[in-house]
Amino acid sequence: MNRRSFVKNTTLAAATINVLPSGSLFSENQKVKLGFIGTGLRGQTHLDNAMRRSDVDIVAICDVDEHMLQMATDAIKKAGKPMPKVFKGDPYAWKRLLELKEIEGVIIATPWEWHAPMAIEALEMGKYVGTEVILGITLEDHWNVVKTCERVKGNLMMLENVCYRRDVAAVLNMVRQGLFGELLHLQAGYQHDLRDVKFNNGIDGGMGVEFGDKGFSEAKWRTNHSVHRNGDLYPTHGIGPVAQMLNINHGNRFVSLSSFATKTRGLHNYIVAKAGENHPNAKVEFKLGDIVTTHLKCANGETVLLQHDTNNPRPYSLGFRVQGTKGLWMDVNKSLYIEGVSTKEDAWEDAKPYLEKYDHPLWKRWSKETEGAGHGGMDFFVLHAFVESIKRKVATPMDVYDAAAWSVITPLSEMSIDLGNQTVEFPDFTSGQWMYRKNNFALTDEF
Repeated sequence: MNRRSFVKNTTLAAATINVLPSGSLFSENQKVKLGFIGTGLRGQTHLDNAMRRSDVDIVAICDVDEHMLQMATDAIKKAGKPMPKVFKGDPYAWKRLLELKEIEGVIIATPWEWHAPMAIEALEMGKYVGTEVILGITLEDHWNVVKTCERVKGNLMMLENVCYRRDVAAVLNMVRQGLFGELLHLQAGYQHDLRDVKFNNGIDGGMGVEFGDKGFSEAKWRTNHSVHRNGDLYPTHGIGPVAQMLNINHGNRFVSLSSFATKTRGLHNYIVAKAGENHPNAKVEFKLGDIVTTHLKCANGETVLLQHDTNNPRPYSLGFRVQGTKGLWMDVNKSLYIEGVSTKEDAWEDAKPYLEKYDHPLWKRWSKETEGAGHGGMDFFVLHAFVESIKRKVATPMDVYDAAAWSVITPLSEMSIDLGNQTVEFPDFTSGQWMYRKNNFALTDEF
């Protein structure tokens, strides 16, 4: 099947979302059978949200970490759910999970380097794939996943929850209603002090300076990326919502990228402050620049500025800025300004009344169900969209082209920095179909 036919079919499938009845939602008569590869802390969040639903059967779980598996099975017992099949014992036990014919969809929540091979094999086995960020490590990884998805006519959704964040969804609603005019420039990023995540020994509240074999949870694997790589290692929380507002892959696309990285200080300073200059990890040379800035150019003339900032003390912020010909919104100061609408000329206005007025229909309908779902309720929506897509046998609202375009920023930013901050060409994973595809993300109150 060629790309043109694949895109046409998936777009038509997505369009049917708007006309299907909502009576099947949470219907126990139609249960989706899911498998979970990775039961670490993030995987357990997805597992918990799945157990909240009466329309999901958890068929199998898999992990190489006995401690995390035990935590997952304990949670399943506590919830009074049937115990799923457990796959463990070697790094490729997940392949045996995928052989289960009854599994319709797979949630992948493993270290980043496993996402592409797991997604490819799951697609080959005819499963819907819901993968945590990132999609792959290399540019080739991203192309391989896209080509596999096209060849098998499969469905892959990156579980990018920030696309559903309440204020972000409201601003998307405002963008679509033209409040900001024609969009010009957007900013976003991942600005989050992760030092306690990158160095975590699982005791004393996670405080410590260990990673790798001595680390706990993400510190076992995530910190190594900071040792060996220099680029925007986590772009999707910022770029996902921005891409929806700009209709990337749906009448617009990214055409080029350039990245810059500062010097590396934060992780080393943290180790020295916690354990002293004589600790072995104080001698580790971290490659990741403390702040990585990436500039993207769009086919329709807009620009996007992304920042990755995880190694120094700072309050959490994704740094959103949405600016058009009539005004702008910024999440850092929770304010906006709209010419001719704002109460004072050239003065910031509290965004809260606007966010409430333009609250997205999804949040209006499902706010009760989001309670306790994780990340302020965002986690409910990604699993909900994934499950409903499987139930209705339609394309997921965020597809493989979205996943590839958002995630490939990482290897492209590495390439740009390695080339002395040169501008690099952005691949078109849709092979030209971006000009004709319609953006169906969050157009209704269903999913």
